[in-house]
Amino acid sequence: MMKTTRDILTEISKVIRNIEENYPELQKYLGETRSTLPGGSNDNAELNREDLENYLNQLNQMVDKYKKEH
Repeated sequence: MMKTTRDILTEISKVIRNIEENYPELQKYLGETRSTLPGGSNDNAELNREDLENYLNQLNQMVDKYKKEH
């Protein structure tokens, strides 16, 4: 089953909350991984589902790498 944009955004929120609560030292990297800002003018801006999935994967990889190293 394909995830909806809403499902992906919910997962992103959960991972970010996990980082904030359990890995606060990683918060400084959240801005650097933020590759999901919609392109184009504000009137035509859209969130791309693929970009959201990539962002979610980046967040999960960051947490996994940190857990392995610490």
